[in-house]
Amino acid sequence: MIYLDNAATTKPNNRALSAAIAYAAEYFYNPSTRYAGGFEVSAAIERAREYLLSSVAGEKYALTFTSGGTESDNLAILSAARRGNAVTTMGEHAAVERCFSELKQRGVEPRFAPLLPDGRVDGAALLALMDEKTSLVSVCHVGSETGAVNDIAAISKAVKQKNPRCVFMSDGVQAFGKLPFRLPDTVDLYTVSAHKIGGLKGTGALFRKKSLALGAQIFGGGQEGGLRSGTENVLGILAFYEAAKDVFPTLETDAARVKSLREQLISALDGEFYTRLSAESGTPYVLTVAARGMRGEVLMRMLWDRGVVVGTGSACSSKHPRSRALAACGIGEDLLDGVLRLSFSRETTDEEVLIAAREMNGCAREFSQATAR
Repeated sequence: MIYLDNAATTKPNNRALSAAIAYAAEYFYNPSTRYAGGFEVSAAIERAREYLLSSVAGEKYALTFTSGGTESDNLAILSAARRGNAVTTMGEHAAVERCFSELKQRGVEPRFAPLLPDGRVDGAALLALMDEKTSLVSVCHVGSETGAVNDIAAISKAVKQKNPRCVFMSDGVQAFGKLPFRLPDTVDLYTVSAHKIGGLKGTGALFRKKSLALGAQIFGGGQEGGLRSGTENVLGILAFYEAAKDVFPTLETDAARVKSLREQLISALDGEFYTRLSAESGTPYVLTVAARGMRGEVLMRMLWDRGVVVGTGSACSSKHPRSRALAACGIGEDLLDGVLRLSFSRETTDEEVLIAAREMNGCAREFSQATAR
């Protein structure tokens, strides 16, 4: 099986999983208990927290563990957008887009900035939507469907210059552990997910400025500094920690190699059938294409039968027949139905991408011939 749907989820890192399970088997204690075993588990969580913080952030930031990127986005947005209006982009993940739609029910006006043809946000249009009443601006670091990379350092700086009181957040789920970067001081909130880098589903985190006051969405025993009550997911947190320790030392070399794989695959695809949608300047880990006049979902199932796993877009938007983000880029209806998203990992090989391209060409040819009869 050739797996090219890593933007949806990655295979758990065996080394990380084994280390986490071994620790949990011996230190299964509740981290909130006041005896030696509990203290040891609590200390392990803090080691994980400090490593993840040091990977992309400085001393001005704290980190709250959550159940994943969606909860992190909700905690950030619903805490920060409490008045006036909030601005985001048309290219956000459903966890952000639907949370912004919910803001309207809470008396905050949601505003959506358009995208450029390559999938990045139109920065000038985003700034034009802001005013003195804007409480939050949210711009994803990497678009989950287009692979477009937004320059969140430059955008957040411009946002702060226009309204210094405005909170700036970024959904970093598709960037963290894949692209080398450090959080600039102008980014107040940043959300990540463990299962995109070899960790386990059900674990995520929110990076936040220590100076920023947030409101809890889950109440109880006061864990995670009172922001996220409930006994911590120790196994998930430790697996996240171990996976991060594995990927961060080789971020730059991995990204360069994966970019080469992405370009090999697009070069091997038959241009008679496939059109490239994601820009070359986007993340190396995502390649979105479209088969004109075909149905991406049908091609996806044909490829599954041939041992190649691809997606048709964000897994959290799979119930929607067409991509909202790609439509916002100006992609025509003749291409939107035929979208396939291929996403790579550091384990993807040259042989796999060439086989995948061959099978994609074969499926498109078979589909074309069947519909021509």
